[in-house]
Amino acid sequence: MKGLSRFTQPKLAVGAVVFKDQKVLLVKRGKAPAKGVWAIPGGSVELGETLKQAAEREVLEETGIRIKAGDPVYSFESIDRDQNGKVRFHYYIVDLEAEYLGGEVIPGDDANDAAWVPAEDLKKKNVNPKTLELLSDIYNFG
Repeated sequence: MKGLSRFTQPKLAVGAVVFKDQKVLLVKRGKAPAKGVWAIPGGSVELGETLKQAAEREVLEETGIRIKAGDPVYSFESIDRDQNGKVRFHYYIVDLEAEYLGGEVIPGDDANDAAWVPAEDLKKKNVNPKTLELLSDIYNFG
């Protein structure tokens, strides 16, 4: 039915924090709930997939970059409601540290853009506040 949320419970999602040459890998989201916002690449964890497998797959799909996912470094909830208070999106996101293995940045999947971003350019982009918090608090970046 139109207007009904597809969420009946929170969904697990993953992100990967990847650095190369003093720059962080970010994507510009192409779909709601964060359309037009720059963030750590990642997405939903598929059934039977580990967090590390999901992070490696999502980063490759969104950016063309191959990574080796490591341990979790940050986690948070994202709940988006419509004007009537109905939940539109509810994600629990776990960001993993990751090692760059190779590849050139080519935006794909639900990313409208992707780039290696130096710390001084973070303020020039519409970066997700949780991404800024992660980069600042955990990596002293930005």
